[in-house]
Amino acid sequence: MRSTTGLYAATLVAAAMMFAPIANAQTSAQTPSPAAPSTSAPVPSSADIPDKKLDAAAAAARRVVAVGDEYDKKIAQAPPADKQRLTGEAKQAAIKAVSDEGLSIDEYATIMRTAQNDPALRDRLIRRLK
Repeated sequence: MRSTTGLYAATLVAAAMMFAPIANAQTSAQTPSPAAPSTSAPVPSSADIPDKKLDAAAAAARRVVAVGDEYDKKIAQAPPADKQRLTGEAKQAAIKAVSDEGLSIDEYATIMRTAQNDPALRDRLIRRLK
């Protein structure tokens, strides 16, 4: 019998990958003042992320993956002229899915990125996805 851990890990990766370009675009769009600290904050450890945020990230990940699945089908079937518009709609729907769970895009992307690199956090998140 195949373990569902791989499925949950794939969900995490898919959810994180969907937001990598959005989070990077938001970060690069910010122009810090000369006195402002660097925007590349250290990645938090598993212990630094509260359970409430992790619960929200898991709920958001499920919704983001559902949005991705829905729009992947729409985009695949759409005429070429509509693909860019649908891609924009998908990004907006995914952003809304995250914000509806009470997280900013940066918080969500940080949690997902940390979960990819921190086995303890990944396990905590996978338990919430089950």
